[in-house]
Amino acid sequence: MKRIALFPGSFDPFTKGHEDIVLRGLKVFDEVIVAIGYNSGKSNRYFEVDMMVSRIRETFKAYPQISVLTYAELTAEFARKHDAGFLLRGLRNTTDFEYENSIAQVNRYLNLELESVFLITSPQFASISSSLIREVHRYGGDVSPLLPYKL
Repeated sequence: MKRIALFPGSFDPFTKGHEDIVLRGLKVFDEVIVAIGYNSGKSNRYFEVDMMVSRIRETFKAYPQISVLTYAELTAEFARKHDAGFLLRGLRNTTDFEYENSIAQVNRYLNLELESVFLITSPQFASISSSLIREVHRYGGDVSPLLPYKL
């Protein structure tokens, strides 16, 4: 049976830290689905979902075992529909752990077959966050070293 992991997030934007987690996840899983959570009723994203899907797909074009999908439902249910038995998550620090632990507990409650797997962020990416990138970009700063694609 294939070991499929779902890597869920808003990815607004998808960073080099995210890329690192996905590529390291391929050492553990047969397939990784980058799943962009999307709520069509909200328009508060900084980067458009379709643009982000395109950039992430381009980033991983050499990896057929990585796919990129969007969803607007419970993550646990989306994982079930795509036969993903694992949620792949990255942890930068203890604050991330506290947040991710709560989410993992709820996802496990909603889908008993779903295991959360945490990878510690590689040191060179530990300071990168999507919110930091949005703020720098908003005021005209160069964010290209923090992203695995061109904006």
